[in-house]
Amino acid sequence: MPARSGAQFSRRMGQKKQRLAKAEQPHSPSDTAQAPCPKEPCLGPPTTLGPYRSIYFSSPKGHLTRLGLEFFDQPAVPLARAFLGQVLVRRLPNGTELRGRIVETEAYLGPEDEAAHSRGGRQTPRNRGMFMKPGTLYVYLIYGMYFCMNISSQGDGACVLLRALEPLEGLETMRQLRSTLRKGTASRVLKDRELCSGPSKLCQALAINKSFDQRDLAQDEAIWLERGPLEPSEPAVVTAARVGVGYAGEWARKPLRFYVRGSPWVSVVDRVAEQDAQA
Repeated sequence: MPARSGAQFSRRMGQKKQRLAKAEQPHSPSDTAQAPCPKEPCLGPPTTLGPYRSIYFSSPKGHLTRLGLEFFDQPAVPLARAFLGQVLVRRLPNGTELRGRIVETEAYLGPEDEAAHSRGGRQTPRNRGMFMKPGTLYVYLIYGMYFCMNISSQGDGACVLLRALEPLEGLETMRQLRSTLRKGTASRVLKDRELCSGPSKLCQALAINKSFDQRDLAQDEAIWLERGPLEPSEPAVVTAARVGVGYAGEWARKPLRFYVRGSPWVSVVDRVAEQDAQA
């Protein structure tokens, strides 16, 4: 091999060794930090939603625990039982969210039910919500001062009355609302178990009035239902007669009220029904 060619070969080999040595050197932290990542956006710290903002409306995908039409689209009796353990959520105009777990319901079966507002199939502007699609709210006034809230089910004129909640979130706000709206001894501080232990009490505690009538519980942004963490097992559910429907003849005695056994939040405990269930 000629001398010049040998010198060139030696230089090329030396350059190759230098390149290999440089490639084997570890990257410094600064080099790593500067490396671009075109396929992954650089995400900042997670946004904190705050204690009163629901994740169910802050994200396009949302959380899949909000119950939709498929939950409400069932007959009144199974729906009344299915409500037990689910969580009712009310968002106030200032963003505060109130939550309560449903512990007591009543089923109203429609035109044949002598205790239902739709008995005989009659439809009026007042009870129109009972004939709308499942999940529609039917809110009505009693005694000229209190509201009750029902949710329509499968079947024309059938619905479920919410009778009691276990307060979970926003108890002080519920207490303030109850104290403002209730009649009589407004100066007495209400105990937690008194906040939502009745159909009109829970409406006061959640600031639910006639303006909620005919709203869609599956779509509304001020009130909705979330799936509860646990549903009561069969033995934990008491089946009893409904409350305050003595005018309805044999329908007054039908076991169409359902509540969670042992819950201190239930409005009326039926000891006879509980004993019969255990016998």
